[in-house]
Amino acid sequence: MQISKRQLDPKFESQLKEIFAQLIADITKKDKAQTFLNDFLTETEHIALAKRLAIIIYLNKGKSYEDIKKEVKVSSATIASVQKAIEEKRPGFTLALTYIKAEEWASKWADKITGWFGK
Repeated sequence: MQISKRQLDPKFESQLKEIFAQLIADITKKDKAQTFLNDFLTETEHIALAKRLAIIIYLNKGKSYEDIKKEVKVSSATIASVQKAIEEKRPGFTLALTYIKAEEWASKWADKITGWFGK
């Protein structure tokens, strides 16, 4: 994706970002979120975001740069930039990790409970 070199008015850009954030917040169903992402993002943008998320997950699990490079097909520089953001505790990355960990925890306990009581 190319971004025009012509700059938006900063106030207008801020308003657009607020509207976009509110739109994301208002999408509460997974299937609707997937529809939005599939239609709104180019394939390249969608893959780039998914790869960034994969890097966050793998770094959190302690995977090596080599394993991440091989699995996710990204450069060391890309991994390093994500790792730096995590180390700096940038709020968006911290939020992503919080949701990922909560989902993993819930899934693990759902599996255990199903095992205890059957389906």
